Amino acid sequence: MAKKNKQFAVIGLGRFGGSICKELYKMGHQVLAIDVNEAKVNEFASFATHAVIANTTDEKALQSLGVRNFEFVIVAIGDDIQTSILTTLLLKEMNVPNVWVKAQNSYHHKVLEKIGADRIIHPEQDMGIRIAQHLTSEKIVDYIELSDEYSIVELLATPKINKKSLIDLDVRAKYGCTILAIKRGEAVNVSPLPTEIINEKDLLIVIGHKNDLKRFEDEGM
Repeated sequence: MAKKNKQFAVIGLGRFGGSICKELYKMGHQVLAIDVNEAKVNEFASFATHAVIANTTDEKALQSLGVRNFEFVIVAIGDDIQTSILTTLLLKEMNVPNVWVKAQNSYHHKVLEKIGADRIIHPEQDMGIRIAQHLTSEKIVDYIELSDEYSIVELLATPKINKKSLIDLDVRAKYGCTILAIKRGEAVNVSPLPTEIINEKDLLIVIGHKNDLKRFEDEGM
């Protein structure tokens, strides 16, 4: 069964916002890319469903773009803390359910917390891809990129694999991935035995090629 594509708005197309925008679009999701800078908007026109120039501190501009209809809005505005705060405030007043915001410093973080940002991000270099992976899957808890081809993911065990053993899943043979560990509550079972039984909501720490991990997530979970 195909995964339902989601709709995202990304505000601010610097290095962080731009990498999120590109990755979400590459994954097949609908992305509205927004920046006040025309050159940035033109640069990302090929990496978004729609790319528009807008001042997101203007409530009418946000309303005209239909941003209130998006489930997720990522505020990735660079150095302009005031614009970031005002944009976040407007989005929460418009009842956008999930507003994720890039914070510049601890002061910025505290203000964003007070005005209701749903998640506050302090990005490191190349963090955009990791956030994009987390945004688009209820199963992925964390994502670590090892190289262009290989990753480690933490997947939340679903009802589909509840009470199945690692032998039953046969992940390595079917998908080419390896389950490195199983986390249950605070306990971590490293190198679990093939007879280990998985419970729903266990965290599976899995390594493999990105394509194989995606197949396991979509088909095996």
